[in-house]
Amino acid sequence: MISNAEQLPRIFQANLARLFDRVILPGLEALTIHPQLERGEAATLCAFLDRAAAQVDNYTANEAAKAYVLTLAAVFERQMSVWARACHNEGRSDFSRTRGFEALLAGCADQAGIDLERDRLGSDLGQMFLVANVVRHGDGRSCEKLRAAAPKLWEAGPPDVLDLLPGEAVVSELLRMRKRDLVRYIRATTCFWGLADPMPMAVTDPPYREE
Repeated sequence: MISNAEQLPRIFQANLARLFDRVILPGLEALTIHPQLERGEAATLCAFLDRAAAQVDNYTANEAAKAYVLTLAAVFERQMSVWARACHNEGRSDFSRTRGFEALLAGCADQAGIDLERDRLGSDLGQMFLVANVVRHGDGRSCEKLRAAAPKLWEAGPPDVLDLLPGEAVVSELLRMRKRDLVRYIRATTCFWGLADPMPMAVTDPPYREE
């Protein structure tokens, strides 16, 4: 007989995939994004208003992407908690003293025999959680840790997002989330549950690739 703990990874993987394919990806693709924002003095009032509208478009798209990371991280953490409880109740492992995302991730990976070094799996999952913390709380320890580990998320280049808040720029507000980052995170979460799935025909290489 297949236990609850053995069934859950496949259910979790499917639920994450549906959330991404039906909600997150269509939501991202429905937003207008301008590859580069024009700055400086505008020749006409219409040109100025068009530039302002483009700034709002890109700012909104970035806010949406950050919110989607927060959602994805919350769902994945909740799934790990449910699976850990199921494993604990079935006497497979003791998770009674496990606290925090990192400890829970390490404990679940150990229980499932998953190498978190594989294909930067642990790195991407940890980064996703840090991004979620920064989105939730703003500047602080998570922001400092994320900026040190993933400076590319603050990478400067052709200006495609401008901070619309007044006053001095807040570091956490300059965090950039792109579609490729969401793809990395959904691949990591669905790959994790595929590797944890003990049943036949487990999907350990989900079809998500960075563009």
